[in-house]
Amino acid sequence: MNAAAPAAPAPLPASRRSRLEAAHVGLMVSAAILLVGWISPLSTYLTPRAGLGYALGIVGGSLMLGLLVYPLRKRMPGLKAIGSNKMWFRVHMVFGVAGPLCILYHCCYRLGATNSNVALISMLIVAGSGLVGRYLYARIHHGLYGTKATLEELRKEADRLKGDGSGAARLLPEFGTRLDAVEKRIANGLPLIPKAFSAALLFRIGRAQMRHYVHRTLRGAAAASLAVAEHRNALSQAADRYADSRLSAARRVAEFQSCEQLFGLWHVLHLPLFGMLFVAGIVHVIAVNVY
Repeated sequence: MNAAAPAAPAPLPASRRSRLEAAHVGLMVSAAILLVGWISPLSTYLTPRAGLGYALGIVGGSLMLGLLVYPLRKRMPGLKAIGSNKMWFRVHMVFGVAGPLCILYHCCYRLGATNSNVALISMLIVAGSGLVGRYLYARIHHGLYGTKATLEELRKEADRLKGDGSGAARLLPEFGTRLDAVEKRIANGLPLIPKAFSAALLFRIGRAQMRHYVHRTLRGAAAASLAVAEHRNALSQAADRYADSRLSAARRVAEFQSCEQLFGLWHVLHLPLFGMLFVAGIVHVIAVNVY
């Protein structure tokens, strides 16, 4: 137990940390806005036909229409002057969340005429599809805005982490054996469930099991050794970080091919869904303003 603790994985670059924090903050703010709209009597203050409610409909529709800029920018080199693909991808993500929120407030979370209902349901389908696409995209790229990963480099990283575990193996009995078993379960996946989803579930279960084992074992060792008791927190944190890094790498390897295939299928389906939304939105606008 006096062996040196395994070295902690290198910290994330500041730019990567800030992007992760911004994504989490954006998710929480969006969820809060969604919840407030759901529990508030919006129809008391807003109406889709006039005032702020009508304006939210225009803003939401414009944001949804703005989603077209990103795919056009990717396919038309002549649009370089309006900004980089990376910038418009970020804008695409923001518009894909802000637009539906505006539309939900515009309709006060209520169904209306047939053309309104078709447009609303189409928008919800496209928004849900976008969330699935975002998840799959992040699983096969280095972060949400990074370059596309390859299976070979993910496997090399997983092998490198295994080679760094000699210290952790000496710290705790059965640590390496248990960690290998969890990695194997992640790699094998669950029957009838794509690895794109089963790997995430098995990763969380395995991480909880490893942390329970590490903390329980160190608690017992600390009761028998004053030296271990003094360094218990540092040893626990080092073992947790090492286990997390290995399990994260195993998860990425296990889910990569499945996510890549599902993302290709998603890409084929997402464009027709957006086309359906586009047509339904135009019909709704015409019906409201003409009839």
